[in-house]
Amino acid sequence: MIDVHGLAKQYQVGDHVVHALRGVTLSAAAGEFVTIVGPSGSGKSTFMHILGCLDRPTSGRYLLNGRDVSTLPGDELARVRNETIGFVFQGFNLLARTSALDNVELPLLYTRQGVVKSDERRNRAMAALDAVGLTDRADHHPSQLSGGQQQRVAIARALVTQPSLLLADEPTGNLDTTTSHEVMEIFARLRRDRGITMVVITHERDIAAYGTRTVDFRDGLIVSDVPNVAREMVGHR
Repeated sequence: MIDVHGLAKQYQVGDHVVHALRGVTLSAAAGEFVTIVGPSGSGKSTFMHILGCLDRPTSGRYLLNGRDVSTLPGDELARVRNETIGFVFQGFNLLARTSALDNVELPLLYTRQGVVKSDERRNRAMAALDAVGLTDRADHHPSQLSGGQQQRVAIARALVTQPSLLLADEPTGNLDTTTSHEVMEIFARLRRDRGITMVVITHERDIAAYGTRTVDFRDGLIVSDVPNVAREMVGHR
């Protein structure tokens, strides 16, 4: 699913060159749940942006489903994002004056897979809300939802295009401990039941433990890549 070789990313900041990534190599099979941890400035967010086709590497290769997306032009990167990848962020990024259902439908208005008719959009959005246990809140606006419920709407929105890869950047950063674990249980269940490949960035080790594998970043390099044995066993029941 993901195959990264010698990935490097440099930024010019005034007279200085910042080496955000220094030759990262990593592979993840379809259906894996990879959690990425590391201090601020370790390169993990830069790596996530490249995985999500939101940025290009300075050098190295990134193969997604066997296709080298490292050097694709912007319109092709947008197509890959739209058809293959779902995103969940720390901030829920929901439209405040729009219902949960309409928020979830939104990506289907911009799909490159052709026009999605209104009835199908509604059905797919309701199915996505059902996957996160929120069909009873479909008509509620974000201000009427708790933080955990808003993040579940954001997860449903990421699911509605039926991605094979789900990327989440600090998805529990704005949530309390109990709600954080509830959200991570949803990710684990989606991976287990639907076979979606998951990559989640977090600062918290207890959250990272939900992955089948945890990768540590430091100074633009991977310094550790180890399986979470208990989660692997759960995933193969």
